[in-house]
Amino acid sequence: MTTTDTTHTDTTRTAQVLFDLAEDGVGRLRLNRPEASNGMNVPFLRALHEAVMTATGRPELRVLLLTGEGKNFCAGGDVKTFAAKGEALPDYLREATAWLQNVAQALLALPVPVVAAVHGFAAGGGGLGLVCASDIVLAGESAKFMSGAARVGMAPDAGSSVTLPQLVGLRKAMEILLLNPTLTAAEAAEIGLITRVVADDALHDEALAVARTLAAGAPRALGAVKRLVWSGLGNRVEAQLPEEARTVSELSGTADAREGLAAVLERRSPRFTGR
Repeated sequence: MTTTDTTHTDTTRTAQVLFDLAEDGVGRLRLNRPEASNGMNVPFLRALHEAVMTATGRPELRVLLLTGEGKNFCAGGDVKTFAAKGEALPDYLREATAWLQNVAQALLALPVPVVAAVHGFAAGGGGLGLVCASDIVLAGESAKFMSGAARVGMAPDAGSSVTLPQLVGLRKAMEILLLNPTLTAAEAAEIGLITRVVADDALHDEALAVARTLAAGAPRALGAVKRLVWSGLGNRVEAQLPEEARTVSELSGTADAREGLAAVLERRSPRFTGR
């Protein structure tokens, strides 16, 4: 869905990526190459990284909602551009991959939750990689997911060789990356690739509702949850325990923690301020 939310204010725009930050703290990052199914080339990836960095620098940001304009969320790499490079393709892809890695790393490190709303295809290292780097993923019932890298003689990127096995398990990740099946939204939800499936015509509203729910939460606590989960990948439980304890102790001294406890005792909804 590409419905414009008129409550958005304070807009930063580039030709290929749109970023809007609303007064409620919901930031919307929209991939905006609909004529190319949001296929990724170097200029697009630079613009995407700039938009994520802009979002990162906004202290009022509470959640980032990631969507794609046009018929597809993201078809991955821009195949037409890649094919036109000929023997210069390795040098071009070194630059493109570096920018894509920067984008994925920035999304994972973003101190607020990232919610992706997927319609159409999420394919290739770019499309599937962005899905894997998001914290919550909603997909329209007609959405499709595919790796596609191996079928054009390439390999997965955007960190998906690590994030995908963590999400779906080693055997299923190998099947997805080696055999390149096209997964339906229902299949993606069943294996844990996405969070849940919603009706196509409800995708925008459902994703925005999830984003607003997160935006109303305690931002430091939500950021800490995200950081602990992603940084804990590959750690043994005992190695993660000290960082969990330190984080819980630190958060317990915040005004939001005191407000949360008071709200439970007073049987009311909490009013978090980020302090």
